[in-house]
Amino acid sequence: MGTPWTDHASWSLVDEASEAIGRDVAHLLLEAEASELTSTANAQVATYVLSLVVLDAVRQTGIEPVACAGHSLGEYTALTAAGALSFATGVRLVRARGDAMQAAADARPGAMAAVIGLDDDAAAEACEQAGGDVWVANLNAPGQVVLSGDPQAVKAAGEAARALGARRVLPIPVGGAFHTPYMAPATDDLRRALAEAEIDRPAVRVVANVDAEPHLGDHEWAELLQAQLCSPVRWRQSLQRLADDGVTTFVEVGPGTVLTGLTKRTLPDAGTVSVSAPEDVERLAEAVPPVPAHPAVPPEGEHLHMAERLVVSPAAGVFSPAERWREHLTGTRVEVGDVLGTVGEEEVRSRFSGVIMGIIAHDGEQLLPSQPVAWLRTA
Repeated sequence: MGTPWTDHASWSLVDEASEAIGRDVAHLLLEAEASELTSTANAQVATYVLSLVVLDAVRQTGIEPVACAGHSLGEYTALTAAGALSFATGVRLVRARGDAMQAAADARPGAMAAVIGLDDDAAAEACEQAGGDVWVANLNAPGQVVLSGDPQAVKAAGEAARALGARRVLPIPVGGAFHTPYMAPATDDLRRALAEAEIDRPAVRVVANVDAEPHLGDHEWAELLQAQLCSPVRWRQSLQRLADDGVTTFVEVGPGTVLTGLTKRTLPDAGTVSVSAPEDVERLAEAVPPVPAHPAVPPEGEHLHMAERLVVSPAAGVFSPAERWREHLTGTRVEVGDVLGTVGEEEVRSRFSGVIMGIIAHDGEQLLPSQPVAWLRTA
């Protein structure tokens, strides 16, 4: 799934991830067989890193989210997109999560199956009728839930679901009974990893799997991520909450289009875009005008057009404009790679050629990663 991205500038994140966790992530993305990727320890790292490659490519167009959510593992991607996790911290946490969940799955094997055509209550009733260790693990969309637990109990619950009117029951090729009490042994290892991680306050709302509510407090997320291991993913409710809060366009970032399908099923009137290949980024840039996600915006009466892009901060820190731009940046032409200033020790380089139309960040302002610095017209 990484092959389309090997020639893209954002592919450099793969090398960063490999160095951060001491694992050959490029091998997982380019060469691993399906049997190797079935291991959740490998699947989680591969999916997170490629999702961040895609997110970085999207951000190069100047597009930023106004709110985020992620399905299960995707919650770590969402928190990274919102600035709560750095990339290095995120990939280390995902490695710890995947390893802990793999150990729990090896100790107590489990299975998962998607049930199509039953509502949430009927799916729960099927689990009750099965009479074993099986639970509703994902509330994905109207008429689409996932069961998880002991393999025989999942099979029995699937048969009960068919008797209750389910149209299909589809086994999911995963390595454990995720989002059930079977994952309880993984919580201790994840708790230790979270205790060592730096989690910042998200710059935009992130809706949590556990309760389908937005959370901005940095202190909350360690507990939410830990609770998520053994709790159902309330994805349908999360989508509905985002819609209720005014979100109208949902962009799926990363490999596959599963979440786009779930969004269409849950919110048929919402706009959806899936971005998994470089050509999808261009399509997204044409479809969605770039809008700053942070309080700083272009001057009143002006707005970003399709031919305009944002230059964003590469890191967290204090912004300082480059000496040559201190007096006359607005109206000046810049080329790809020109340094507009620094954030901490990181250079802020323009990824586009064009004319600077406005300055968003101020000298001495504390910035978050991907916070807008300037906007330019590319035409």
